[in-house]
Amino acid sequence: MSTIEHVLPIEAHGVFPWQRYLLDTVLAFGGAMLVTGIIYLFQLYPRIPNISIVYLLVVLALASTRGRYPAILASLVAFLAFDYFLVPPLYVFTINRVEEWIALFVFLVTAILTSQLAVALRERAVQASRRERETHILYDLVRVTNREGEPERQLHTIARSVVDVLSSWGVHDCAILQPDAAGTLRVQASAYQPVEQINLSSDEKAIAAWVISQGRAMGLYDDSALVPSTSPRIVQRVIVKSTAVGRAVGRSLRLIPLKLGQKVVGVLRLRVLDTPGGFPYEERLEEEQERPSAWTSFFWTFLDQVTALIERARLQRENLRIEVLQRTDALRAALLSSVSHDLRTPLTSIKAAASSLLQEDVEWDEETRRGFALSIEREADRLNRLVGNLLDMSRIEEGALVPEKEEYSLTALIRDVLVRLEPLLEDRIVRTHLPDDLLLVELDYLQVDQVLTNLIENAVRYTPSESPIDVSAQLDGEHVVMSVADRGPGIPPADLERIFDKFYRVIHGQHPGGYPMGSGLGLAVCKGLVEAHGGRIWAELRDSGGLIVFVELPLGEQEHEKGEM
Repeated sequence: MSTIEHVLPIEAHGVFPWQRYLLDTVLAFGGAMLVTGIIYLFQLYPRIPNISIVYLLVVLALASTRGRYPAILASLVAFLAFDYFLVPPLYVFTINRVEEWIALFVFLVTAILTSQLAVALRERAVQASRRERETHILYDLVRVTNREGEPERQLHTIARSVVDVLSSWGVHDCAILQPDAAGTLRVQASAYQPVEQINLSSDEKAIAAWVISQGRAMGLYDDSALVPSTSPRIVQRVIVKSTAVGRAVGRSLRLIPLKLGQKVVGVLRLRVLDTPGGFPYEERLEEEQERPSAWTSFFWTFLDQVTALIERARLQRENLRIEVLQRTDALRAALLSSVSHDLRTPLTSIKAAASSLLQEDVEWDEETRRGFALSIEREADRLNRLVGNLLDMSRIEEGALVPEKEEYSLTALIRDVLVRLEPLLEDRIVRTHLPDDLLLVELDYLQVDQVLTNLIENAVRYTPSESPIDVSAQLDGEHVVMSVADRGPGIPPADLERIFDKFYRVIHGQHPGGYPMGSGLGLAVCKGLVEAHGGRIWAELRDSGGLIVFVELPLGEQEHEKGEM
């Protein structure tokens, strides 16, 4: 994060800056007497009647660089020195001629007016520079905050920015406190300390609660040591400025309410090094809030900007939470609507077959009893696949489904799957296209078995019973590509990618095979399992109608070397 420019130190309240006034006094006397000495030594007066104008250069220089006090003092000293050393009679404050009185007083008035104009121009320039600096600070605050996408990072950036901006006021750390849903005040972000390491004392908690309820700033002494991770640049800037003149540096906390209108949305916790010209106490904050000065106008504007950004981050967190809840509810509704039908159908079939077998008033022949048993087995397998898909999807989302790869024959795996699915396929024609030189592939047998099972079951479910299914595999460089193709109605091109999303189902109306719509999990599980193998899965429409799903898996390093030999 780029560092934001800091504001200038505050003028010490109630403290007479004697060093500055002493220097101004010396410069005023020295400048006026230097000009007087030059005029006296070179006998420039009265040979040059308007030589007193030279004093105005000193007055202008002092007014534009040091301010009003040295400029006026230099004017008075110049007036008296000119009279004492240059106007006859010399070395006395006596003037005999009226025109000399008029000349001296005109000079004095001119010098004072000149100093006032120069000071006014200087103050306007300083004010314009200060406003430009403050505008730049506010702009940078928004810029660096908007650069962060996550609300937590935004709060951290805001805390760092507060320290950067107010470091010249003695602020060396900042934390943002906000109440949670239960109303408990918690640290949401900190500039230089991990949030979990900030332990609020009982006094802090009580005072922070009072600050929120009353909407007023409070402070307390901070007896903890400086934070080791605090920026040395910032601490050094404050300590050197304060200790260079022998002042002791104390530490305290300022708890300032973050107001949005009449509502307090949080507390700004500032760790401050107490120094003259540093961050003011709460009494001065309230005093100058009623009678704003140059620094307080910016401070409250800056605080309003910080509060608005913090509230925006809070609203973003709330929106994210609401969005997560809405998506969770949508997924829950989709799960219930999709899975409930798929669960009910096999359970109903199992219940009907079992009830028929248990009827005592009906004598079933052996073939019929076997048909009921096969129906129970088929529907139980279907139920088992559905539950397996649910469990696999859960493990995929948790990242717990890690393939246990070993070398297997892909040809043998495909044939094993087809044999196991014979009850589902019934009289369906399944054509396989498997090359003889198909190499061993490093894969998790059970997971790839599940992928093929889901793809073939999908093809059976959504195509007419008389249409064939094509299963093929072929080598493609460092990969092996399997495919399952059908001659069903296909899907809209816009759904070719979405069919692999969880719970997404293409709406066709009544499916040709008479099967109800699925749970929307089978292809999502396939995608998760294939990607766990480092492969990819995609679907394409067949030119003559139907859908073909491709699965690309890496061969593995050893088998790739064999293929190149």
